[in-house]
Amino acid sequence: MYTKPNVLVPIRVLDGESIPEGIAGLVKNAHVVLLGYHIVPEQTATGQMRMQFETEANNRLDELEDLLESEGATVETRLVFTRDGQKTIDRMIYEHDCLAVLDPDAVGTVESVLVPIRGTVGLDRIARVVAGLFADTDADVTLYHVAESGETNEDARTLLDGLVTRLTEGGIDRTRITLMIRHGDEAVDAITDEAGSFDVVVIGESDPSIATFVFGMPAETVADQFLGPVFVVQRERPDDDASG
Repeated sequence: MYTKPNVLVPIRVLDGESIPEGIAGLVKNAHVVLLGYHIVPEQTATGQMRMQFETEANNRLDELEDLLESEGATVETRLVFTRDGQKTIDRMIYEHDCLAVLDPDAVGTVESVLVPIRGTVGLDRIARVVAGLFADTDADVTLYHVAESGETNEDARTLLDGLVTRLTEGGIDRTRITLMIRHGDEAVDAITDEAGSFDVVVIGESDPSIATFVFGMPAETVADQFLGPVFVVQRERPDDDASG
């Protein structure tokens, strides 16, 4: 069994963002790093903004923390007033060793989870997130792979079987796992086509920067077309970046 995965949940705490319906239950098996952040305009001093709004922001974070903990999650909160929300999110990922970032959206009972697999990079981290979050639930997990040019079904099956092994070792019964292999489509288009049939998407980061992935392509495409929560599993940080 895997331990609780660290999951970053960024909220623009003074801009009306909140925890959508069903998200507290979705992350009940996670250690949530709840990031409340506020973008400070260039003409405003960051310290001034903090002095003016820190109490209000912390009170709101406390409410959201209570909501998450009421469902079973462990939670730590961070409040940041920043010029650059994307860089703040990226920094929090590494400071708190987060395996995934949640792009939240409302969700009901989670019965199906789509896990697009685009290569061998990060499979262990994907397994830790999926098994950590869903092993003790009844949700079915579909491993979905769009084969590249020249890749055979046997090649794709070998790739997915490696993840199946990790998931079963993490506590997910093999009968709950389905494999899907598709040919001839652009990966992002294929993923968005399939995503609407599922409750939750868990997808590996395709770019070294979480800022690019969450706020740009291709995650923006998935998130825009998928009306549900998306967990973006992070690449392991390169050793040469660890001390930077």
